[in-house]
Amino acid sequence: MSRYRGPRFKKIRRLGALPGLTSKSPRVGSAFSRSGRKSQYCMRLEEKQKLRFHYGLTERQLLKYVRIAAKAKGQTGQVLLQLLEMRLDNILFRLGMASTIPQARQLVNHRHILVNDRMVDIPSYRCKPRDLITVKDEQKSKDMIKKSLDSFPRNNLPTHLILYPQKYKGLVTQIIDSKCLGLKINEFLVIEYYSRQTKT
Repeated sequence: MSRYRGPRFKKIRRLGALPGLTSKSPRVGSAFSRSGRKSQYCMRLEEKQKLRFHYGLTERQLLKYVRIAAKAKGQTGQVLLQLLEMRLDNILFRLGMASTIPQARQLVNHRHILVNDRMVDIPSYRCKPRDLITVKDEQKSKDMIKKSLDSFPRNNLPTHLILYPQKYKGLVTQIIDSKCLGLKINEFLVIEYYSRQTKT
């Protein structure tokens, strides 16, 4: 299944706020109402979709991350969220250098971003503690990011990141604490959704 490119507001009306997909918020009472109680499968599917659309992943990409998390030490759900949060496109979004994750992905694809002074054009690049994220030293690159930085509320900056807005730089200080996520998600339901596909 390819990456979603359809109407974004339709998704947030159904799944709730998805800050990575769009900065818009659903109006009160705008969510679709469904009669009856949701099945367990429906709840797992919605949580999976919420995670997928927020981070802008294809179905295959998300399944790959779930399988990596299942093999890692620690709780699979928390490891999964940490893997997704440490993606370069998400780090740019969380630093306020882009207003959405799709916009951050475009910045990376168009080679506007450096990691530790090296050009990186892969949005899924996994950042590590002490990685320094900088904007290419060209006025065009800085102009594209300045608008997002100017409108970014500093109190939204996660504790694992440090932002130097005047220098167009950001520093990753540690692996994110799952309590600091900007998305309300039940990651255990996501793992349950994929449980059959991750069994070896």
